[in-house]
Amino acid sequence: MTLRSELGESARIAVAAIRANKLRSGLTTLGVVIGILTATLVGTMINGMGEAFTRSVSSLGSDVLFIGRFPWMSFEDYRIYRNRRDITFAQYRELESRMTTSAVMAPQCEAFQASVTYERRRAKGVWLLGNTPESLIIRGLTVAQGRWISASDVSSGRPVCVLGSYLAESFFPNDNPVGKKVRINDTPYEVVGVLDKMGSTLGWNQDNQAVIPISRFQDDIQRRPDYVITVKALSPETVSETLEEARSLFRSIRKIEPGRPDDFAINQQEAITKFFDGFKAVLGSFGFFVTGLSLFVGGIGIMNILFVSVTERTKEIGIRKALGAKRRSILMQFLMEAAGITFLAGLIGVGIAWPISWKIGEIARANGSVFEARMSWWIVALALFVSAATGMVAGFIPAWRASRMNPVDALRSE
Repeated sequence: MTLRSELGESARIAVAAIRANKLRSGLTTLGVVIGILTATLVGTMINGMGEAFTRSVSSLGSDVLFIGRFPWMSFEDYRIYRNRRDITFAQYRELESRMTTSAVMAPQCEAFQASVTYERRRAKGVWLLGNTPESLIIRGLTVAQGRWISASDVSSGRPVCVLGSYLAESFFPNDNPVGKKVRINDTPYEVVGVLDKMGSTLGWNQDNQAVIPISRFQDDIQRRPDYVITVKALSPETVSETLEEARSLFRSIRKIEPGRPDDFAINQQEAITKFFDGFKAVLGSFGFFVTGLSLFVGGIGIMNILFVSVTERTKEIGIRKALGAKRRSILMQFLMEAAGITFLAGLIGVGIAWPISWKIGEIARANGSVFEARMSWWIVALALFVSAATGMVAGFIPAWRASRMNPVDALRSE
């Protein structure tokens, strides 16, 4: 008998054995199903979160620095930063006049709990920004409708605004927002533009924002705002050089003595990226720990069931060996039975994971996120391979014992 025919015969017997013990096979697969379901969901979530995060933080720019009082990612006492001196417009002007490694700079003011209303509709917790014409380039934004803040808007203090896509869709679902009047903190503003969709990541909805001229921010929101200075480097390759120059000059401008720590923070996209990478690593570690534990438990179950199966079919093994079946045929038969059970478990796990991940993605999109829980082919392939491999590993010892049986002793068994 050729190897090919042996494999075919072993597969046929393995399938028949699984069909003959449907309930036992089904209960045995439970641990593997949970493991594959967890691994598939975690892999899909991490993949989708990574893509959504990359799209969301791209608006920050890898070549842009944000100089402000507060660091973006810090677990130190918040009061340390709250008590720092404000960053002023005069400091921005001086830094702008002395910088030599920046392509463009702009001041920025922001408030995180603004209220925007249109007729009877109200949006709370809006991210309100006071920007200049240069901010469009620095922030890498795209205007989907209308225009951006102009120099004349800033110089004249014109009450105009640019809305994020979430606000525009909420207030004007079937209408063009440009030219309409909204109220920001009870002050009327004319909508002159709408930003392209950016999405949300880690609970931060970038589309729930409104942009007004920085001069209007000073008049209507805060008389003496705490500025953030945005600095775009000449190129991504010169960011480090720009950062060092900005730090040195700003220490001088704020008259910080040598040896004393900075009383300001220079933030970059890299800080958020590192934090997110750590978050993904923790999530992945937890997911794969649960996966490993489930597969281990499932593997023990597979091994025990195969030991029982070998004992029950001792006489069958003896007959096959007496008729000339080779050891490898018996070995392959039980390995295929184990792999078949766990492969079926893998299919069930992937089948359950697919609608769950699709529903999660649907809920995320409904809440304004660009997150898409797409189950990649490589995740499915890896899940099925791992499930089959689990069966092969777990079933090897029982299969090996079956293949080593003495046919005479096997035939005598009751």
